[in-house]
Formats: sequence, structure tokens, C-alpha cells
Amino acid sequence: MMGRLAVTGATGRMGQEVLAAVADRADLDVVAAVNRGGAEADGDESATIAGVDIEPAADLESILAEREVDAVIDFTGPESCVEYARACAATGTAFVTGTTGLGEEQQAALQAASEETAVLQAANFSKGIAVLRSLVREAAGTLDDYDVELVEAHHNGKRDAPSGTANSLLDDIDAVRGESERVHGREGEAPRSEGEVGVHAVRAGNVTGLHEVWLAGGHEELRLSHRAESRGVFAEGALDAASWLAGRDAGWYDFDDVLEGGA
Repeated sequence: MMGRLAVTGATGRMGQEVLAAVADRADLDVVAAVNRGGAEADGDESATIAGVDIEPAADLESILAEREVDAVIDFTGPESCVEYARACAATGTAFVTGTTGLGEEQQAALQAASEETAVLQAANFSKGIAVLRSLVREAAGTLDDYDVELVEAHHNGKRDAPSGTANSLLDDIDAVRGESERVHGREGEAPRSEGEVGVHAVRAGNVTGLHEVWLAGGHEELRLSHRAESRGVFAEGALDAASWLAGRDAGWYDFDDVLEGGA
């Protein structure tokens, strides 16, 4: 059976990517797409995207119940992400979100929703990023006396900095080295301190996503990097997650669970 899917933030960058990508899927069917204020909220005069009608996000909970939606994919903002998670919790609908920049209370609300339904949160739905994180953990642990710097770049409309993926990479480094001092950019007289990790966020143009970790010793330098060429890679990963998560027990999941094919 095809999973019944709903997409939030349907007129946004990633919402449109998800709606375009799902057309090639045999395992998922979009039965609802919502946006705050309907299609016009982002200046889109059309009431449909990729052949799907755009409806007001305020109606999401009733839509989920009436159309027996199996999973929701969300790439919006922290406030709306929490609202949509609560609607999913109320209806027992699996919730997949790539929204980043959540505060502590918002993250706690997402965790609370996972007590009622299956919730999967990932800062990045790229398989390549999953491999990069593994390599960064290995390199940072093996080269434990090397200096580490992280550079990430995204489009000029991205709200949070560092990116959620960058923060995940920093957490990976801390996991093998212990908690580091994160220095965000440098200016003036700023000699490097032992154990610090430099973090540099670039926001320009329409950059899809670049993450690069530098490890430098006295006589050599290792760079591990990933560049996303299209947002489609994130949409495909989120669709894989939604297909995998639908029908699972309430609880907290991450993208590694999908890649490992856990039961």
C-alpha cells in the first residue's frame, strides 16, 4: 500500500522540493499540502503546486484525521514545527521534520510529541552527510591533537547560524574529544586557544549547502567536505524517512535509523 503523505510549508523552498520529488515515488502519495495562509502566504498566486492543492495550515489537525494521513514532512520554522508536531501527536500521525534552530522549549515540545506518535528529526537528510559525520568522528578521535575548524555555507535566506548540520558535526567532534570551546569567527587580535573549534558561517546567494571540517597538525592538513548540488537530495531523504516511519510505534527516531533499516 502507498503511504498517505502530508507536506507542511508547501510553498517554501523545501516544501516545493518534496512535492516535486514525491511524483517519482511508488511508495508515497500526497493527500494534503498546507501552508500558513494558504498558497498566497509566500506570494504564490497559484492554489496548487506540482498538482497538489495548497490548504491553510490551521486546518492541519482535521485534515490529518479526516484523510487518514500516515506521515507528515515538515521543513518550516521552529514555531510552526512545534504546532505541526502537536497536530500529529493528537492524531497519531508520524512526523518527519528537518526544521532547525529550535530553542530548548521548542525542542522539549517536539520530544513530548514523540510520547504520542513517531517523531523523526534530522538536521540533514543527505546520505552523504551521514557518511561525513562518521568520518569526522573517526578523524577527530584519531587526530586528537590536531586543530579543528568548521566552515559551512548556505543561501542568503537561511535563518539559523551555524546550520543544524554544522551543530551536529560539532557535537560529533565533542563526542570523541570532550566538550570544546566553540569560537564563532575571529576579529582583531584572536590567537587560537587550546581545544577550541573555530566555526564560520557563510550566507550568500543561493548556495544549497556546503560543510567542510579542517583538521590541521604541524606538518599536514586534512579536509573533509560535503557539497549538496540540489535540495532534491534532502527531499529524497525526507521521503525515505516518511516511508520508513509511517506506522511505527510512538518514539524518537533519527535518520541513522532509516539508513540502518532498523525495525
